[in-house]
Amino acid sequence: MKNVLIIIAVASLLLISCGKKTDVKSDVTEVIFWQAMGGPLGDALAELVDEFNETHPHIFVNSINMGNYTALSQKLMASIQTGNQPHVAQAYEAWISNFVDGDVIIPVQDFIDADPDFGDEDLADIYPVFIESNTMKGKLVSFPFNKSVRVQYYNKDILFQNDLDPNKPPVTWDDFTRLSKLLTQDLDGDGKIDQYGTTIKISAWQFENLLLQAGGEIMTPDNKTPLFNSKEGVEALDYLNNLLNGDKSAYLSPGYEGQKDFTARKIAFYEDSSVSMAYMLRTGIDFNLGISAIPIKESKRNIISGTNVVIFDSNEEKVEQAAWEFVKWFTDAKQTARWSELTYYMPVRKSAFQEEAIKNRIESNPEIASVYEQLEYATFEPQISEWFETRKYLEEHVIEKVVRGTLTPQKALDNAVKLIEEKIAKTAE
Repeated sequence: MKNVLIIIAVASLLLISCGKKTDVKSDVTEVIFWQAMGGPLGDALAELVDEFNETHPHIFVNSINMGNYTALSQKLMASIQTGNQPHVAQAYEAWISNFVDGDVIIPVQDFIDADPDFGDEDLADIYPVFIESNTMKGKLVSFPFNKSVRVQYYNKDILFQNDLDPNKPPVTWDDFTRLSKLLTQDLDGDGKIDQYGTTIKISAWQFENLLLQAGGEIMTPDNKTPLFNSKEGVEALDYLNNLLNGDKSAYLSPGYEGQKDFTARKIAFYEDSSVSMAYMLRTGIDFNLGISAIPIKESKRNIISGTNVVIFDSNEEKVEQAAWEFVKWFTDAKQTARWSELTYYMPVRKSAFQEEAIKNRIESNPEIASVYEQLEYATFEPQISEWFETRKYLEEHVIEKVVRGTLTPQKALDNAVKLIEEKIAKTAE
C-alpha cells in the first residue's frame, strides 16, 4: 500500500508540473500551449491569453508554464518521442531546426497560404529580421513571439550630479569607456570604490553584439564555418577585459546581482535585455532612469534574443487551425503593441508603433526610440543546434577565462572554434 501511495503522489506531481486541469465544453477547441514565461512576463502573457479566450468563445488556449527554457526544451523533446507534444510551444531557432528535420511541426507558411485574412501586407508589416530568423530551408516555419534586444540602462541622476547631460547617454564604445571610468568613484573618501561605471555579467549575447559591432561575423551564411575567432572577436573580448582589468571601471556580477546593484544606485550604466525593465519597475526605482540603445563601434548590427512559436502536427486539423488563430491574433498590431507595453519585449510589427501603447511610451521617454530602432539593424544567431551548445562554452570557457586572465582572447576563441567545428563535422557524418 505504501508503494502504491508513493506512485500516486509522484503521478500527481507530474500532472501538476505539466499544467492545470481544465474543463472545456465539447463545442470548444482546446489548444495546449507550453511556455516558460514567469514573473511579470507570465502575468502579461496570462492577461493576453485570457483576452483571447474571452473574445474567441469556440477556442480555449490552455497556457501551461514549464518553469524555464531548459525544462521546456527537455519536456518538448520527451513529448515528441512519445507523440504527446503540445499544440503550440515557444522554441528557439536551434530547437526549431531539429523540429523541421524531424518533420513534427506544420510550417506557418502553410497556414498563411490558406488564410484569406493574412496576406502579403501582413508579412511586409513584420520586421524582416523576424521573417528571416523563422525561415528555414526556404520556408517560413515558425513565428516570432517574445523577442528582445539588449539595451543600456543608466542613472540620469548620477550623470547630472557629475555635470553631464542626463539626456545624453554614451553612444559609442569610446564614450562608454570614458564615462564609465569617470563615474567610478570613491564617494566617501575611505579609499574604496562606492560607485562603479558599470558591471558585467558573463554573457554570450553581449559578446555576439560586440563582435558584430566591431565588424565581425559569428558564422558563414551557410552556418558551416565559424568566424568569431577573428581580430574582431579578439577586439570584443579586449573591450570587456579593459573595463574589468584595465580601467577597473566595471566588476563581474553573476545572475541578477548587476540589476540589483543598478537599482540600488551602485552603478551608472547597466546593460541587459529590454525585458529587464519589467522586473526593475516591479521592484521599484527611486531615481531618474534612462533607457537607450547599446553603445556601438563600427556597426549598429545587433542580435535579437528570445523565442518563437511553433505549431506541432497533431493530425487534428481543427486544433491546428485554432492554434494558428491564436498565433495570428497574438502577433497582430494591437496585441504585439500591448505585449511590448507590458513586458518591454519588442513588437514584431512595424504598425505597432501606430498603437497608442507604443506611441505614448516614446512620447513620454524619447530616448527609448533608439531601443526600438535597433530592430532596423538586428540579426539573429546561427539556426543550428551546435551554436546553442557553443553559447554556453563561450560563457564558461572563453569570456570567463579571458577576463580572469586564464587564457588569451585568441587562444580561448580558437578553442571554441575547434569545439563547434567538431560538432558540425559529427552532425554531418
